[in-house]
Amino acid sequence: MSDKPSVIRETDDEARKLARVLLRTAGYAALAVIDPDNGFPAASRVLLGTDIDGVPIILVSALSAHTRALSRDPRASLLVGEPGRGDPLAHPRLTVQCIAEKVDRTTPTHGRLRARFLSRHPKAKLYIDFADFAFLRLRPLSASLNGGFGKAYLLPGEDLEIRSPANETIANDADAIVRDLVLCHSDLLAEFAGKLNSGAPQRWRISGVDAGGFDLITGNKALRYDFCCHIEHYVDTKSYMSKVTTSIP
Repeated sequence: MSDKPSVIRETDDEARKLARVLLRTAGYAALAVIDPDNGFPAASRVLLGTDIDGVPIILVSALSAHTRALSRDPRASLLVGEPGRGDPLAHPRLTVQCIAEKVDRTTPTHGRLRARFLSRHPKAKLYIDFADFAFLRLRPLSASLNGGFGKAYLLPGEDLEIRSPANETIANDADAIVRDLVLCHSDLLAEFAGKLNSGAPQRWRISGVDAGGFDLITGNKALRYDFCCHIEHYVDTKSYMSKVTTSIP
């Protein structure tokens, strides 16, 4: 008897890029945790951001049920992907299995996450500094990508991360990079947004930069431009500008 054909496709660069874009452009996600009282899966909705290395981050209150659950068992699962018109199952979505890691408020990492999260979710300024709120990095272990009917892929967690030695220096220079992108390459950014967004012209702003690309946002809508390869050596903002001008066709 012959084996049944696998429904899982071989993971290629196009699938990896789609997975990264789904994660980077998601403003919120369904978060599933293990309820410590009964062992059942418990799902909730959380605002989502990403760290400089591509690891998803969430801001949680100590009063929430999912925070209590993750303090007992750090295993979690995220689901991202916006349904569009028609059949919701025909649109891409990504499930990520991850481990939640709490970030100490006194560390430089917290300051970086705070800045990146507020850039993506400005209204979070109302509560982001409350004493009972904390950031969790959700380190990806594995992921399941469904790109639509007949397009299923399995990915290791590292396919979602940006593992570049330039991460820290780019993070430290993020404000200057954004400023120079807006001042020197606003035409390229507008062209890029126009190519990915077929609707009426809108005012886009940069909500994040990293060694793998940059994010644009307008209202609740986000776009992601992924470089063909990560920046491995960052010297100054000019080196980032060079990557942008050579990456956008």
